Amino acid sequence: MFNITKHFNLTRRVFGIGLLAASAAVSFGAAAQELKQFSIGYQKTGLPVIAKQQQVIEKALEDKGVTVKWVEFTAGPPLVEALNVGAIDAGWTGDAPPIFGQSAGANIVYAAALPSNGEGEAIFVKPASSIQSVADLKGKRVGVGKGTSAHNLLVAALEKAGIPFDQITPVYLSPADAAAAFASDQIDAWAVWDPFFAIAETRYQPRVLARSSEVLRVNTYFLANKDFAKAHPEIVTTTIAALGEAAKWADQNRDKVAEALHEVTGVPLDAQTIAANRTKFGIIPITDEIVAGQQATADRFFKLGLIPKAVRISDAVWTAPGN
Repeated sequence: MFNITKHFNLTRRVFGIGLLAASAAVSFGAAAQELKQFSIGYQKTGLPVIAKQQQVIEKALEDKGVTVKWVEFTAGPPLVEALNVGAIDAGWTGDAPPIFGQSAGANIVYAAALPSNGEGEAIFVKPASSIQSVADLKGKRVGVGKGTSAHNLLVAALEKAGIPFDQITPVYLSPADAAAAFASDQIDAWAVWDPFFAIAETRYQPRVLARSSEVLRVNTYFLANKDFAKAHPEIVTTTIAALGEAAKWADQNRDKVAEALHEVTGVPLDAQTIAANRTKFGIIPITDEIVAGQQATADRFFKLGLIPKAVRISDAVWTAPGN
């Protein structure tokens, strides 16, 4: 029996003095000696999985004598925690996790942006539910990962529908626990991203109340540990270039993308096919427009008291040397 109160808790306690000290120690070590291994955090969908399957980063770093270690995460918040302490050097998340991390003092930077997964992230209910719209979520229990991109979707969708966030009951759960809660009707609705959304579609044919593409203009992000990016900028820039190659391959081989995702993640092929068909592949620089959009999200979270302090997104944007 899972614990329905379990949730990701990004607080000052998590990003405390001890962990920041650990991060500094790890980063100092990386800077003081030649890099041998590059650790990358990823989730079960999108461009990072394609890059892993194609080994484009491994090939790009081979001449530098650097090996690549891939570390899987169930969601963005724990990935940001790992970046903060230097357990990984870089990784991908949606829009919300770096905001929660930055507000709590995480040692991270935005290195590049990826297109939004807007079609592949949604709030939905089972077909037999009486809930017909986002407005009907008032007084209901909604499963969502705290500090995730789906959390941002839920907040923004409620705001658009004129429903204060405190008039629903958010149930903060990891995707696996939320899937169990949704299956057993312990939550009334679920907000989540692919491939978990796609898996739910194959199992339940759910009623979709809102997708990110209908509510938000956001991006996903390639992040790095701040000290790592400063010590090894060439690794970060080489990786971004390699990701561009992976994106090009994905766009030119759409028929093979779902199989590649399935091969790496073990997620059923039918669900990964749904996810792949609506994924936009690419990697782009952090522009002023992107920063402004991310800032709007951060301001929304602070206004609702979801993050401990206001943040300025531009303070955490990494610039490659010479740019």
